[in-house]
Order: sequence, then C-alpha cells, then structure tokens
Amino acid sequence: MSEVETIGFVRILVVEDDHGIASSVVEAIEALGWTSIHADTGNAAIQTLDSEDIDCVVLDLGLPDMDGGEVVRRTREHSMVPIIVASARPDESDRILALELGADDYLVKPFGIRELIARIRAIQRRQGNIDPDASDKADLTIGPVTIGLKSRRVTVSGNGIGLTPKEFDVLAYLAQEPGTVFRREAILSDVWDINWYGSTKTLDAHVASLRKKLGNPDWIESVRGVGFRLNISA
Repeated sequence: MSEVETIGFVRILVVEDDHGIASSVVEAIEALGWTSIHADTGNAAIQTLDSEDIDCVVLDLGLPDMDGGEVVRRTREHSMVPIIVASARPDESDRILALELGADDYLVKPFGIRELIARIRAIQRRQGNIDPDASDKADLTIGPVTIGLKSRRVTVSGNGIGLTPKEFDVLAYLAQEPGTVFRREAILSDVWDINWYGSTKTLDAHVASLRKKLGNPDWIESVRGVGFRLNISA
C-alpha cells in the first residue's frame, strides 16, 4: 500500500485569495487523491467549516474581508480541526500570534508544495499516533491533570480545557515520562515529524500557550539550553 493510500486526510480546505497560489495547492492536493475545497475569503472559509466535514485547513492570513487570525480564533470556538497557516508574513510576532490563537503550524511564503504536503502528513500521523506503546491506556493522570490519550481531551481538577491538536501532542509527549527533560530537538522531531525545518520558536509558542491554558506556568519547566520537562505535583 502506498503512503498516499495510508494517509487519513481526505477533505482539505484551502483558504487563499491569490488564485494562482490556490490553484497550485489544490492541484497538488488532488494529485494525491485527496479532496480540496477552495475559499477565497474568511467568511467563505467559516461558512464552509460550519457546513462541511473538513479534515485540515491551509489558511492564508492576508484575506480581503478579515485577517486570517480571526478565522483561526472563530474556528477554535467550536472546532479543533488542524490549521496550517501559510502566510507571506515572516515576522516572529505574526507566527507566535497565529499559534497562540490556535493554529497548529506556520509556513512562510514562498513555500514548497512538497513541504506543505509533508506538514499535512505529519499532522495526520501525530493525530493518530501520540504514544504507540500506550494504545491500551485510555487516560494518563498526573496530579490534577488527566490526559485522555484516546479521546484527546484534557482536564485540570475535573475541568476541561481546550487545546489545539498540536498543543495536545506536546503535552502528551512530555507526559510520557513526567520529570524527564526532553530535548527541544527530540520534541520537534517526534511531535512535528523528522522532516521539520522550522524554528524552535514554534515549540516555545506552543509551550507558552499550554502553560496559560493549564493555569500553572510551573508545570512545564524550561531547562536552559536543553528543553522542557513536565513538573506537576499532586
């Protein structure tokens, strides 16, 4: 069975007002046997997400009717669909803001179609394979935090918190061995796939968002020059 046949994503929403770029992305998606839907405005994207079953979103930030960040924010009010931002904005502040709003990945234009497809595939793999050695465990409880490995839901003292797919992946990865320091490179390699070429600032943004949502910044400890560890006490 080919790699294309094993990939789970089948319906991808491409939100892009530049029809030349959109056509290239749509063509590449459909060449793999996936289904693509094109929206050239933020409102059209939101309407599509409300009415269609979408498995992944590729989103431009510079839309004619609203900023793409607003699309991310409004989508996250009711959906955890994976969102990959593809933007001409190279500034770190734009990247961090998009990730904090709930995007799962960020590509800077111009980008290679092969890299975009690799990012989509990496998200799909991580969606279904956080801890392949723990398939028999439905929940992981550390102090007041419970991580549903199958349900992909997280509660703190019984209260549910909304995490993006990639935020969940980072937390579940660190929770494999609480107290163990995981190197930045290992987290990026295992959570973002071995073909990840992005800045480690992406990881920092996800950790910052996780700390805020968990309600205790000390639970994810930074080890200077090395990486992060989960440090949750009962």
